[in-house]
Amino acid sequence: MQFILSIILASALFHLNPQTDLNKDYISVTNLNQKHPPLQESMTRGKEIYTDFCIQCHLANGKGDGKNFPPLDGSDWLTKKRNESIHAVKYGQSGPINVNQKKYNNAMPPMGLTNQEIADVMNYIMNSWSNRQTKIVTVTEVEKIKP
Repeated sequence: MQFILSIILASALFHLNPQTDLNKDYISVTNLNQKHPPLQESMTRGKEIYTDFCIQCHLANGKGDGKNFPPLDGSDWLTKKRNESIHAVKYGQSGPINVNQKKYNNAMPPMGLTNQEIADVMNYIMNSWSNRQTKIVTVTEVEKIKP
């Protein structure tokens, strides 16, 4: 009985606080599907790629480890250096970079992804957590990035 009362109380407190938003770090799939179906499809594929190739270093929350691996969540490098970001996924990244006013100097190997996979993972990264892009990454855009 005490367990049930705890659940009822927690539910009541949640509903009394309209600022509580359990999904504040995520895009509403319903809204996204209605507004940008190609982006949603790309992000769905990109999430799988992220899980397979990126999550080990940049973590599930996209925050990196703060020491060796830079954050992707809220990354000014992603937004200000779009071509360099695509280049890093396509060809790897080594040498110093500054992300959110912090210097990182580690190596990211090329992942061997196709142009479509790169576009998909970039769309996932650039629209996950607190990130929101205004322009979808396309295969054509990725193809234009050269070593």
